[in-house]
Amino acid sequence: MTEFKLDKARLLRRSFFNRDPREVSPELLGKIILRRQGRKVLAGRIVEIEAYLGADDAAAHAAAGRTARNDVIFGPPGYAYVYFIYGVYYCLNISCMPEGDAGCVLIRALEPIAGIAAMAKARQMQDLDLKSSRNLQKLASGPGKLCEALDITRQHDNAKDMLSPDSDLQVVDDGFKTGNVTVTSRIGITKSAEMPLRYLIADSLFISGKQTGYRRKERGARGKQLNHNH
Repeated sequence: MTEFKLDKARLLRRSFFNRDPREVSPELLGKIILRRQGRKVLAGRIVEIEAYLGADDAAAHAAAGRTARNDVIFGPPGYAYVYFIYGVYYCLNISCMPEGDAGCVLIRALEPIAGIAAMAKARQMQDLDLKSSRNLQKLASGPGKLCEALDITRQHDNAKDMLSPDSDLQVVDDGFKTGNVTVTSRIGITKSAEMPLRYLIADSLFISGKQTGYRRKERGARGKQLNHNH
């Protein structure tokens, strides 16, 4: 598990997200999603992201135009866009692009780094040995899992400013260096499925799905590696 010190964490600037999601995504890896629950702090390091674009991306919620449901992804940047899928799970996205233009990044997986016991309770995993790396990997290795672990819902968190010092849901930087970034096609979509818009920290054990499945997906998606030291 990577080291995390809350006193070194700094909120990202609005300008960070005021860009194309394809630029934001590789640089957002390694940053931290922070959830404050009273005096408790829950935190996870971002290890996997998918970028969603505007009208030219048929898999994006913005493809059908602006609606009351997807209004957040049309700006301003740095706000939480939370939606419900399969009647079971929530997914957390962060708006990108200048206000009026659509774009966002989907947070697909986190490495739990603080408040792990609280995350486990939220995921009904409190009876498992969380010193086991196998169990720890299950806490937030998927969009629905991480929202459950951090108690993120549309009712409470949609349209929340994640760059505000007063917010209980934030995205911060503690100076972590990501190293190599792998880029593949996105998971679980049928439209615009060929677009290489999934970004992950290459050696992370906390990405969504089993490691063996991921390796096959990476090859099938013609995964390529970038080197980022942001």
